[in-house]
Amino acid sequence: MLQQRFRAMGTEVVALAAAVAGLDATRALFEQVEACCSRFRPESELSRANADLAGAVQVSTLLAEALEAASRMRALTGGLVDAAVGRAVQAWGYDRTFAEVHDLDLPPSALPNAAPWEIEGETLRRSPGTLLDLGGVAKGWACDRAVEAGLVTVVSAGGDVRSADPRTRVEVLGFGGEAAAHLHLGVGALATSSTLRRRWQAGGKPVHHLIDPRTMEPAQSPVVSATALAETAAEAEAGAKAILLLGEDGLAWADRRPWLRGALVVWHDGSVFATSGTEMAA
Repeated sequence: MLQQRFRAMGTEVVALAAAVAGLDATRALFEQVEACCSRFRPESELSRANADLAGAVQVSTLLAEALEAASRMRALTGGLVDAAVGRAVQAWGYDRTFAEVHDLDLPPSALPNAAPWEIEGETLRRSPGTLLDLGGVAKGWACDRAVEAGLVTVVSAGGDVRSADPRTRVEVLGFGGEAAAHLHLGVGALATSSTLRRRWQAGGKPVHHLIDPRTMEPAQSPVVSATALAETAAEAEAGAKAILLLGEDGLAWADRRPWLRGALVVWHDGSVFATSGTEMAA
């Protein structure tokens, strides 16, 4: 099995495949998705759609498929994972690549709730001024596309993993980069959302990039890291974020979701808890 590492979508991507052609095609796929869906590139199609003041915007097939994935994750999580938090993400200081993020003297004033949006075919409809942030969903969706197209056997992108190998095991990191658990993934997907990284200050208080659409503020949760297992990386990504946002109710919520195969959380004191169906690896 061959391995390739490269940077894309603000993170390191690791891909495993039987042939160099598959690895090269995966890298090209991630570059294509980033060029289309990045909110940090003013020339990306998503940035241009966000800047368009029309209520309805025609988008490419690629962006439409990414938006459809985001719409489905919003529905699966009951609105907990909503791409329409983009304006809040920017207002709290994450308005540039994370390496360039700086502390804010003051937190932003109260922000309006996330506005409704929909994708129908290749037509995006939303209120003018709505900023969509595809972020983690697009990253997981790119992993899914690479494996489902047969380009690679396993691909990992910043905590999102999609695998077609029944032997795949994944290490979940906790405080200080220490291993919190080892999970048997096999054929399927896994994603981790965490507030342990991508942190800065706003008004002298620590904040992070995970915006709760119910408050339009960085999530306040006793859970500092949540991992979800699902059939697809997009589902796992959405599940992990929803679990973290729900805090102490997150694992119970995950246990009731048939599209989630298992879940694990790291508590603020370093304690680790998992749903009963989560398969640990030796």
